[in-house]
Amino acid sequence: MALKEIVEQTVAGLGYELVEIERSAAGLLRVTIDLPWTRPAADAVVEQFVTVEDCEKVTRQLLFALEVDGVEYKRLEVSSPGIDRPLRSENDFERFVGQQIDVTLKVPVGVGVVAGTLVSANRKKFRGVLERVCGADGVSGWQIVWSDAPAVKPGQRISKKRLPVPLQALGFTLDELREARLAPIVSFKGRGSKSGAESDLD
Repeated sequence: MALKEIVEQTVAGLGYELVEIERSAAGLLRVTIDLPWTRPAADAVVEQFVTVEDCEKVTRQLLFALEVDGVEYKRLEVSSPGIDRPLRSENDFERFVGQQIDVTLKVPVGVGVVAGTLVSANRKKFRGVLERVCGADGVSGWQIVWSDAPAVKPGQRISKKRLPVPLQALGFTLDELREARLAPIVSFKGRGSKSGAESDLD
């Protein structure tokens, strides 16, 4: 059985979702897990996150499963996704609508008009707020919305006369992406405040 299948079956069997598997030349096998997500009801409680205990439970089961299947590695590390969680499936994008994300396109967007402004011909990386959009044909898709306004420094005063920088939007499909991740924004009031739990066992 392939490594991904072994890990995916083990993780899913314990009630978690496999986010990512990485192997390093030094023999490190890194497995990233998360709690399964379903669209919450209007009165749902705040989303829960992976704990150290969750990582330890998955680590113990994976150590056994990998030994049974004869998978070679030197060190196993199981961790939560952290603040720059990769987004890969439709479900991931649904889950994080309204969040800041970083996307890298496979092919540059090319010179063109995006929401009324020019975008650099060789630009492939964008950071913006993820939105779900519905086209005129009724087919839904994804876009990120951003502003190229300079960042405001702490304590800096902003003139009320200054015109706001217009928002820009870029639509995309998952097939057009090389990579998509949550933007690693540190905030003690929101998403960035949750620290990634980690279990590192030999």
